[in-house]
Amino acid sequence: MVTAIVIPIICLYFYWLTKKEMRESYDKWAGLNNVLEEAIISGVIADKKESKQRYYYNRYVHVLELTIQASGKLWNAKKITPQLKDSCFPSVNIGDIVHLYGNWKEEFFHVSRIELKKKSDAKKEKSLN
Repeated sequence: MVTAIVIPIICLYFYWLTKKEMRESYDKWAGLNNVLEEAIISGVIADKKESKQRYYYNRYVHVLELTIQASGKLWNAKKITPQLKDSCFPSVNIGDIVHLYGNWKEEFFHVSRIELKKKSDAKKEKSLN
């Protein structure tokens, strides 16, 4: 008699717990786009790598790793975007001049948004200096 009451309660508890964990992981995954814009890096893209990585079970993220050359230094930057149905990924090429907005993590610059700078604007700035 006790097992007829306790076993369904245990099953319902673990079902509720699993749903709660899935909801929390979805919120974290969907929130990967929300990066604070605390710093700016400007420079030329020296290297670019794109990959698709598993985040949690059937959720994936698109990772764009950039190496930016600015004033003689090389900076590593990552743009991490959850792969949603309507998500679009930035298209940049090696040699493009970019402004990256985001914040610093321990080993890399976490990018919130990327602005491409036109090469004609860069030539004008060099001629003015």
